[in-house]
Amino acid sequence: MAFCSPNSDVENGVPLLKDSVDGCSDQYRGKGGGWRSAYFIIVAEMAERFAFQGIGSNLITYLSGPLGESTATAAENVNTWFGTARLLPVFGGFVADSFLGRYRTIVASSVIYVLGLGLLTLSVTLTSDCQNTSCSGNYQFKVILFFFSLYLVALAQGGHRPCLQAFGADQFDENDPEESKMKSSFFNWWYCGLCMATLCTYLVTSYIQDNINWGLGFGVLFISVSLAFIVLLLGAKTYRFSIRTNEKNPFWRIGKVFVAAIRNHRATIPAVALGEVSQQFKFLNKALLVVPSGSGEHAEVCSISDVEEAKAILRLAPIWTISLIYGIVLSQPATFYTKQGATMDRSVTPSFNIPPASLQSLLTLGIVVTVPIYDWIFVPIARSFTGKPAGITTLQRIGTGMFLSVIHMVVAALIEMKRRHTAEEHGLVDHPNVTIPMSVCWLMPQYLICGVSEAFSMVGFQEFFYDQVPTELRSVGVSLYLSIFGVGSFLSSFLISAIEKATGGAGHHSWFANNLNRGHLDYFYWLLALLSAISFFVYLQSAKSFIYRREIN
Repeated sequence: MAFCSPNSDVENGVPLLKDSVDGCSDQYRGKGGGWRSAYFIIVAEMAERFAFQGIGSNLITYLSGPLGESTATAAENVNTWFGTARLLPVFGGFVADSFLGRYRTIVASSVIYVLGLGLLTLSVTLTSDCQNTSCSGNYQFKVILFFFSLYLVALAQGGHRPCLQAFGADQFDENDPEESKMKSSFFNWWYCGLCMATLCTYLVTSYIQDNINWGLGFGVLFISVSLAFIVLLLGAKTYRFSIRTNEKNPFWRIGKVFVAAIRNHRATIPAVALGEVSQQFKFLNKALLVVPSGSGEHAEVCSISDVEEAKAILRLAPIWTISLIYGIVLSQPATFYTKQGATMDRSVTPSFNIPPASLQSLLTLGIVVTVPIYDWIFVPIARSFTGKPAGITTLQRIGTGMFLSVIHMVVAALIEMKRRHTAEEHGLVDHPNVTIPMSVCWLMPQYLICGVSEAFSMVGFQEFFYDQVPTELRSVGVSLYLSIFGVGSFLSSFLISAIEKATGGAGHHSWFANNLNRGHLDYFYWLLALLSAISFFVYLQSAKSFIYRREIN
């Protein structure tokens, strides 16, 4: 990767050098990048996450409360929104890596973000005084405005999230041994910062929304994302910008490899022509052949580096696919866990109850505690044994998180069984609005284990997909890890819908009945535990055979 001064001319979000690219990194590395730039980026992202999680953490409460949706419908809508928000980064990464560049995409997304949250705050303020039973015409318009604003925020973060993270990692030169260690540490502290911001929103925003006013709660989020934009712009002169080392569109170069390999599928490659090419996905090696066209002219030949980059992308598919079950598991804390907590004893004092959405702060607490221990204690010890800058490989880190997710779902199932049994003991099965005499602290283990699992897997996913894609596609690489949880949310929504239809109707209570005491969330959690265990064992086989990307110059 090459770097250049923030004072260079910029086109498409990527600074252009007036002189040659060579030597750019050495000339300007002391003037930009490193932790000084990363701090601005991390703080800006913390403010953005505060806003985004402030919406998502309590969305099911708003939908099933002021908007009057059923529990299952609200959970499906939350999963659909989260799924969309986590898939849109693929589009945002494509736009950044192909056209605008990362920095310009971040700026444009920030403007849309501010607009979306402003409209969302307005719609929530308007609907707070207008329920389904009155002013029905205006109410429908305000509901439409609410969902339009909600998905406008999803669109904005689709460009903001992957580009800002990739841009932050760009501040460290991976070819420098010391900065390479800093980059690995950056991913840890990036995610820790996100979780600290999320912890604040669970404790502050959820309380405002539940106990004071929904409009004020969303207004705080609007102010937060506006401040994030200002912080980002303040650091502009310190940033280190990466420049393209190849003028061709990276999607075109890699796509051409697959086209050429298909075109040459009947050709035979002389052994001497293979050179440095790896033997995995051998069919792509045929893209190196020169085959005359019908007019007698030779088609343009793909380079070895193009072929290796195409293989690197293809290698990611099994890991991405297997990880989708993990994405389904991580969709649960924002939906059913919150509804469970609402049925339990949440009293701290006679006049204060813990807001149900605030329980997710336990998840973030698990992450915030685990990441420093991992970065300061575990990594140096592991590094002394393995010699790896990050201590263990990214796939080993992801696998650890997946194993913990199996334990997480088993614990969640056992605790839900206990909650339902307590309701039966006290004759509260048919009294869903009566608090079950069981402390909400019983939910702490499943939240904390989930948090520790995330501290391993989520940071591992970020670093893995950033490192294993071609340099010019790193915004897309970050978006690929986010898309795991986007598709996972959609799959969770589909699974809930299918189970709702299969177990409900004809006088039967579904697993997700509005009265959770009559439902069977424990069965759902056991199902996820089984799927997680199967996914983990399949992942182990794929991880053992994975070949890490290598640079070919």
